[in-house]
Amino acid sequence: MKNWLMMSVAAVALTAGTASAQELIFAPGEDDRFNWESFEAFSEAHDLEGESLTIFGPWRGEDQALFESVAAYFEEATGVTVNYSSSENYEQQIVIDTEAGSPPDVAILPQPGLIADLASKGQLTPLGDEARDWINENYAAGESWVDLGTYEGPDGEAFYAFPYKIDLKSIVWYIPDNFADAGYEVPETYEDLKALTEQIAADGYTPWCIGLGSGGATGWPATDWVEDLMLRTQAPEVYDQWVTNEIPFNDPAVIGAIEEFGFFAKNNDFVQGGSQAVGSTDFRESPNGMFASPPECFMHRQASFISSFFPEGTELGLDADFFYLPASAENDLGRPVLGAGTLAMLTRDTEAGRAFIEFLQTPIAHEVWMAQSGFLTPYTGANLEAYANDALRRQGEILTEATTFRFDASDLMPGAIGAGAFWTAMIDYVGGASAEEVTTAVQNSWDSIK
Repeated sequence: MKNWLMMSVAAVALTAGTASAQELIFAPGEDDRFNWESFEAFSEAHDLEGESLTIFGPWRGEDQALFESVAAYFEEATGVTVNYSSSENYEQQIVIDTEAGSPPDVAILPQPGLIADLASKGQLTPLGDEARDWINENYAAGESWVDLGTYEGPDGEAFYAFPYKIDLKSIVWYIPDNFADAGYEVPETYEDLKALTEQIAADGYTPWCIGLGSGGATGWPATDWVEDLMLRTQAPEVYDQWVTNEIPFNDPAVIGAIEEFGFFAKNNDFVQGGSQAVGSTDFRESPNGMFASPPECFMHRQASFISSFFPEGTELGLDADFFYLPASAENDLGRPVLGAGTLAMLTRDTEAGRAFIEFLQTPIAHEVWMAQSGFLTPYTGANLEAYANDALRRQGEILTEATTFRFDASDLMPGAIGAGAFWTAMIDYVGGASAEEVTTAVQNSWDSIK
């Protein structure tokens, strides 16, 4: 899975002990960016002194420390002792623990497919209508998030998973000075983006830097492109049908989205090094051309994490910046956003576990992490000014202004497709094969595993 590729790997399982061992990183009542009233109200409603809560999740290293800084507020408010743990192979570990009858109280996972499997086996407890309705009313594009957390269980469909900590993919990076020197403006629509691409090429420059190389996972950056373009050319319902193979992979809608990617990636004048370089250029190195003088390319479409590969000392908002990959004005599909993220669920039905899900509905549970690093939320009740810097705030705004959110499609597809045949197809496509040929190959692979 693509998100796993971005995560640091620990050699052994890590156990946090109690988060209360650390002091609250922001003193309650002392910073007006935070909604302390929500913290006080939650504290008054929950007295669970002496109770304990086990949470198992994907976060290790710095992310683990950040999550513990948030969990400390839950402990302070409730009296609960939180024990957080993770594992290098957390996907396998949660399956082992649930099947052995020794699950944590709360599990937090970034794979909806794995969550669906746990729900179908009766190993999750529904969160209930109240939590579902809260998401629908308080998250931008609330229906999208409710759908993401809803799965088929032994007693039918129910809301099982609470989305928390989101990753944003629908952005394009650029160098403001390069745009200013050439007289270019940030495009407002997808049609404007294509026109800008043509204008940059007509001016004798190269519009895009694109790299699909990623070792054994080569090809995955192109799947993100196609997913974003599906949301800009098709209704979200069509995207959902594509993910489940309700429409075949070689449906005209999918072929069209891939050919939209080809508009950018298969034109030698539009991409650094020509189209033949797209498949072999490492995705981590592909933005470098923007920083050359004179620039070797002007734009790079990649998720928010890519800034960690920019030259050392790059100041976001000044040396490099981003804009929302704009929606289509012609197709009138609102403001769709592609991303990923983690979801929290009850693997044991305990009072402390349910209280933790309620805690995630407070602004404080979001704002404390927002004020540090690496956290985005679609929660419209969280104060955008709590974000640690302007870049995070503007990425958060993209989420809160979204009318539709969809999870990374290849992460929702069977592994052999989303992390196999789809990747290979995109390399074949930029190598010269047609969209019809590569999508038919993927559908044949899908048929073979049914």
